[in-house]
Amino acid sequence: MTTNAYIIHLERAVSRRPQAVLLGQSLPFPAELLPAIDGKAMSHEAITTAFRRGLHSPKYPFDLLASEVGCFLSHRRAWQSILDDGIDAGLIVEDDVAIASPEFNAVVRAAASAIQPDEVIRFPLRERGESRIVARTLGGVQFLEPRLPGLGMQMQLVGREAARRLLDASRTFDRPVDSFLQMQWVHGSRVLSARPVVIREIDAMLGGTVIQNKQMGFVEKAYHELQRPFLRFAVRSANETWRRRAA
Repeated sequence: MTTNAYIIHLERAVSRRPQAVLLGQSLPFPAELLPAIDGKAMSHEAITTAFRRGLHSPKYPFDLLASEVGCFLSHRRAWQSILDDGIDAGLIVEDDVAIASPEFNAVVRAAASAIQPDEVIRFPLRERGESRIVARTLGGVQFLEPRLPGLGMQMQLVGREAARRLLDASRTFDRPVDSFLQMQWVHGSRVLSARPVVIREIDAMLGGTVIQNKQMGFVEKAYHELQRPFLRFAVRSANETWRRRAA
C-alpha cells in the first residue's frame, strides 16, 4: 500500500498553520498541506455551478453557506490528489485535528493495511452515535460498519477507487460533504469507522471554526431540528437497502 496524507489548510487562517505543520510532521505517512478552497472568496456563479438544491432524495432541506461549498470542494481537491498522485489510499485531515492517543500511529497504520480500494475509513471524534456491526478487526483495531456513518470530516482514509467514485458522484452537490459521505447508495463506496478513537478537534484553540455558523431565528431553528431526524432515518434506510442489494 502506498499512502500519502493531505492536510486541508485554509491559507487565510494563519493561526492554524503551525498546528497544520506540526500535524504533518506527526503523521506516519508523507504529508503535504493542501490549500483549501475559500468559499467566501468564490463568486456567486462558481457557487451555483457546484451547488444545486434537490439533486438527491431524501432532499436536503437547508441551504449551504459559501464556506460549506468551499469545504466540499476542498475535499474534492483531496480526492483528486489521490488519483493524480497514483497512490492506493490517501489520509485526508483537516487542520484543526490533534492526536489524542498514543495508539494513533498503530490505528492509522492498521487502517492502511485493512482498507479496500472502494472503502472510506472514518476516524471519528467520539465513540457514541454510530449503531454498527464489526466489519473486520486488525491488530486490536476494530473497523465498524455503521448503518448511518457519523457526521464530521476531521480525518478519513480514502481508497483510490472510493476517491474516483466520490468525485464522479459529486460534480454537483446539494448538501455538505459529510452528509454526502453518508449516502453510500449515491457514491457506491463503503464507509467504515475505526475504533478506538485517536483524534480530537481543537478549533476553539485555533480561533474557532472557519465554517461560519448561520444565524437563525427561533422558527427557522425549530424547523431545522424537526427535519433532522426524518433526514437521518431516510438516509439510514436507503443505506440498509443498498447494503442488502450489494451483499
